[in-house]
Amino acid sequence: MIPRNFFAELKRRNVYKVAVAYAVVSWLLIQVATQVFPFFEIPNWAVRLVVLLLILGFPVALILSWAFEITPEGIKRESEVEPNKSISTHTGRKIVALTIGLAVVAAGLLAFQLLRGTSHQKSGNQPGDAKGMSEKSIAVLPLVNTSGDPGNDYFSDGLSEELIAVLAKIPDLKIIGRSSSFLFKGKSDDSRTIGEKLGVAKLLEGSVRKQGERVRIVAELINAADGRTLWSDTYDRQLKDVFAVQSEIATAVTEQLKVKLLGTPAKSDAAPSNDNLAAYNALQQGTFYFRLSTEGGTRKATEFYDEAIRLDPRYGLAYANLSFAWRQLGATWLGGAEANEAYAKARNAAQTALSLSPNLATAHEALGFVLVTPDFDFAAAEAEFRKAEKLAPADAGPKFALSFLFAAQGRLTEAENIMRQTLALDPLGVTRYLNLARILIGDGRYDEAEATLRKAIELQPAAARLHAYLTMIDVLRGNAAAALQDAQLEPKGFWQDYALALAQQAQSDHATADAALQKLINEDAMSAPFQIAAVYGLRKEPDKMFEWLEHAYTEHDPGLTQLLVTPFILTYKNDPRFAAFCQKLKLPAPTTVFTTP
Repeated sequence: MIPRNFFAELKRRNVYKVAVAYAVVSWLLIQVATQVFPFFEIPNWAVRLVVLLLILGFPVALILSWAFEITPEGIKRESEVEPNKSISTHTGRKIVALTIGLAVVAAGLLAFQLLRGTSHQKSGNQPGDAKGMSEKSIAVLPLVNTSGDPGNDYFSDGLSEELIAVLAKIPDLKIIGRSSSFLFKGKSDDSRTIGEKLGVAKLLEGSVRKQGERVRIVAELINAADGRTLWSDTYDRQLKDVFAVQSEIATAVTEQLKVKLLGTPAKSDAAPSNDNLAAYNALQQGTFYFRLSTEGGTRKATEFYDEAIRLDPRYGLAYANLSFAWRQLGATWLGGAEANEAYAKARNAAQTALSLSPNLATAHEALGFVLVTPDFDFAAAEAEFRKAEKLAPADAGPKFALSFLFAAQGRLTEAENIMRQTLALDPLGVTRYLNLARILIGDGRYDEAEATLRKAIELQPAAARLHAYLTMIDVLRGNAAAALQDAQLEPKGFWQDYALALAQQAQSDHATADAALQKLINEDAMSAPFQIAAVYGLRKEPDKMFEWLEHAYTEHDPGLTQLLVTPFILTYKNDPRFAAFCQKLKLPAPTTVFTTP
């Protein structure tokens, strides 16, 4: 049979029409199997069996349509049907009609599935969708100061923070950290949007009106998904009762959430031992200045914390916060004898806080950070951070501290795991993303680190250090142009000087590179010897690098906590001097090999 006659015979015997009809019927049967079988709990292998049988049946159907014909007398072999009695044309029309009908049904079923899938997708993406979100999750939004005096902001902010601290002590409750919640201060985002961004089902919001010696606090528990008020109350109190009000509000909220309480509500850790309101005000004003993250603001914070302690010498939280402030001064802005004096004050304040309030998580956290720097006593620091986490299991602070410590020890897997737990509690915390990025850089995962830094920049474009670390990634990738661009985007100050020193080493102008490094040395030799060592590591000058690392150790430079996540220095991990230096810090030698361009 010649090819032309063969294809004509296929058409006459309706083989093409049977093939199309079989495909449409098979598709419908597969859809019915996948939709109906699970409803009757028929196992998945049955669906796969249907598909396999339909595939095997396809060539059989084509062979039968070629070999047999339907006649008024029944099905006969095609060779037995006389040409003048063949009704294959009439049969073909029936097959076409049947195929069209089935195709219409198939198209309708397909349209239904597409519309349902889109509906489900939209439903799943709605802000405030509770799917996968614990009902025992809440964010305390900054209480609004309605006193008419902006000077009272510190009071309403302080009350918001202490509500977070009280709720963070409840093991079964997910409470979002202050840095994430306070990003919504003064903004008009709806509850759905806030709940979606923070990953919580409930919001606590309200207002504080402080007039003379009285305060009115209005609190509302909101269902984030739809904005419904689940509970609300108003508290009119004398200011001397404000500490009891804090516990009263926290207790009412936890009852509404139906979570396990800690027992009889205790006085808030924010309360002075003598209920001295002036001491509380001084503490809150100190915290306001400390969160400015500037040298001037931090020095101002120490003055207010000192005033709170003068008014109440047994105020444990004031001592703990004073320790944070002095350590921050020593670690970030001071050097030499001044830094050592600041560290001594931080240690004394932390120890005093613990002697006064041994169950205060913040006090253990404060002592832990002193043990990290200047002591580099990582084992003792971990013990303190563990105690803090046990006392406040829902607080992001102790978890962040543990992650920071693990990264310093090169325990990158542990550091990353607990850092992601921290982000679940504080999903908009910029410093949290920065620490995760440093861990990822230390693990050689530069793309993930860049995405993490971009997220932090999206949250707070003007934050320090973010573009400096992007510069580091650019240099590691050998992208000199991007390195210089990112370095120039870093806010002015030490971190921009460091970023520019890194970026210039990747350029072809050696004189400019030398000048950038010399500027860093001239201006920051006392406070940033570790970063200078990193630049020398990038320049492939290991002798100078180890010289500056020793200087960093002598100065108790907190930058040494980044030793095991800084690729420019880890390039020389096989140098015997590196192993000796790690031993001095009681750190394990790293196993990851880094190379720089």
